[in-house]
Amino acid sequence: MEIDLQPLTANTRYHLMTQSIIPRPIAWVLTANQQPEGQEATYNLAPFSFFNALCSDPPLVMLSIGRKSAEKPKDTRENIIEGQDFVIHLPGVEQAEDVTASAATLDYGDSELLQLNHPQLVDFPGCPLPRLASAPVAFHARFYEVHYLGPAKQAIIYAELLQLYVKDEAITQDREKGRYVIDANEINPLARLGGTNYAGLKDFFAVKRPA
Repeated sequence: MEIDLQPLTANTRYHLMTQSIIPRPIAWVLTANQQPEGQEATYNLAPFSFFNALCSDPPLVMLSIGRKSAEKPKDTRENIIEGQDFVIHLPGVEQAEDVTASAATLDYGDSELLQLNHPQLVDFPGCPLPRLASAPVAFHARFYEVHYLGPAKQAIIYAELLQLYVKDEAITQDREKGRYVIDANEINPLARLGGTNYAGLKDFFAVKRPA
């Protein structure tokens, strides 16, 4: 079947794109809500799968973040631009239910962490925000630049990665080659398909590079 995308509604195109551009990595983003001075900090947590790596020098990633409504941007988008620093987690398969729960639309300041089964935040040394203890990978990221695209002013946020956490069991150091090796099976990353469908790594293999 061949489909002309031009006459379709944005919603129809969205569903076609998210079901065909698969699998996609998930950025599970923790940001600090902007609170009046003196009040205890609260955190927003939300998943985004229009996300990927862009550059290694500087180390940049991209997040595409829309709006809650025609009048109001999503909380994550507002928090990143205002607060600058945030944490991108890459969830494992075992976090699938929590990732879905954290996608709920809440009032600003209400934390999605309360929707999770066993939310545990731990210190992320060098980062002003904590990280989720359950996520196998986490990046300390900082707002770099934003572009607005299309009639809905979708925010394409570029962020610089400052620090990386990988759970100890998933990383080793190859001193001969001067690099780190991360075990994808040990991370068992959660991948996004269409709707609320997800996938994990089932057949992990390597292909020999040509000489």
